[in-house]
Amino acid sequence: MASLDYEIEKAAFHEFYDSSWDAMEAAASAFHTLIRSLLATDAVIAGAKVERRIKDRDECLSKFRLKYLTALESSETPYAIRDHVSDLIGLRVICFYEDDVERVKALVEEEFEVLGVTDKTAQMEETADAFGYKGLHLDLRLSEGRRTLKEYAGYAQYPFELQIRTVVQDSWSVLDHKIKYKKSIPNGLKRRINTLAALFELADREFRAIRDETAKEIARADTPYAEIEEESASPRIEIETTAAAPPRNYAPLNAFSLLRIAKHFFPGVDFEAHKVDGFTQQVIKLKPDISRGEFNFYLRETIGEVRRYKADFEERPDGGTLNPFTVMRHCLYAGDKDFFASLLSDRAKDNFDRWRAMNRADRETSLRGREIAATGGPKGRRLKGATRAT
Repeated sequence: MASLDYEIEKAAFHEFYDSSWDAMEAAASAFHTLIRSLLATDAVIAGAKVERRIKDRDECLSKFRLKYLTALESSETPYAIRDHVSDLIGLRVICFYEDDVERVKALVEEEFEVLGVTDKTAQMEETADAFGYKGLHLDLRLSEGRRTLKEYAGYAQYPFELQIRTVVQDSWSVLDHKIKYKKSIPNGLKRRINTLAALFELADREFRAIRDETAKEIARADTPYAEIEEESASPRIEIETTAAAPPRNYAPLNAFSLLRIAKHFFPGVDFEAHKVDGFTQQVIKLKPDISRGEFNFYLRETIGEVRRYKADFEERPDGGTLNPFTVMRHCLYAGDKDFFASLLSDRAKDNFDRWRAMNRADRETSLRGREIAATGGPKGRRLKGATRAT
């Protein structure tokens, strides 16, 4: 029964809190599982982290006294403390980028009843000299449809708070709570804290900008291959020695252009970003001035031979398989041993070199055989008994 006696209401809240702990913990676990399941339906935010907690009892009372008690007593409004603690059960979604926050919000609003919204980001941005952590806080409860389901019936009475933040915002929140004095402090100290808050905000924006620029570069990796092929038509390593050669722009090799070239020679292969990045770094370390045209030239000129080697190698009982990166390593080695020898192990180089030598000898024997068949004997000689054509 609500009253205006704080001590009575505090005792009632203690009793409610202690008797409801197990049920609240079960509800928090159910909400946590439900939120994670919802996020998993959207690939963009599926990797977001979800945390849960039950608010400490004394923290609940402290927050009530700070935010509500004076106003309720001034208006002589009877109260029950539990009715004013909307974040007794709390969940937090920590996502990667700023625009993920709205994406999570939209998903949650479809599945829960929204009781209230607190946009801390908007509050901070409206006040020039304010600092603190940003994020979006939603007061929620199960939707009407879910409250009727048997598996959720026991949790229908519990509202909860969902905080949605980026990784950077969450980090600043942790640090913000460590700063004991933030209001009535010297201006110099206040400016330093504001500077730090601005750096966190800038980090959030830059992470998003880097993501967007990376997406653009990856999209360019699907653009026509002709431009790279044109650069490969006259490799820089050849024309630089020709004084009369006209100047030409050669785009340096990077992870995105290597990906484009790799997709051309290995269509349908899903290249993992970190492997493309690491392989590109290896190649550039061995030949710092390599252009994308040169890289393409090496692959174009040698990949036919390397594919034949791959077929022979994988047919051996002890052969194994050569993945696209290993094929490209062999192509570079075949194109220029001086620069790219370290891309292959000694055993791999020995196997490849012996195979190439054997196949070179076989090709020479085959060529001589065709020559003999065509001329009737070795070049410059006639077989015994042969007659001149008349």
